[in-house]
Amino acid sequence: MPPFLEKFFPKVFRQTAEEGSESNYCKYDNQGLQLFTSSLYLAGLTVTFFASYTTRVLGRRLTMLIAGFFFIAGVTFNAAAQNLLMLIFGRILLGCGIGFANQ
Repeated sequence: MPPFLEKFFPKVFRQTAEEGSESNYCKYDNQGLQLFTSSLYLAGLTVTFFASYTTRVLGRRLTMLIAGFFFIAGVTFNAAAQNLLMLIFGRILLGCGIGFANQ
């Protein structure tokens, strides 16, 4: 969405506004945007290994409760994000929630 790109990824926003740029690959070729996208998946994959231990020790119910807390914290950070670092940290917390919920 243009307002989101303008606030957090101004370089990408300028590239999408350029005339003559027909390739979507070239428009969205930005390492910050790639980190934003992949941070959720990488955190979820990594935390799944720790969550298996937590499930074994604490049980499923507490593991799901922990996942819920990670989701709430991630949504709070993403909603209050003022810069890219806060946005990525929120996505990492959401990925932790996904890792625990998958377990």
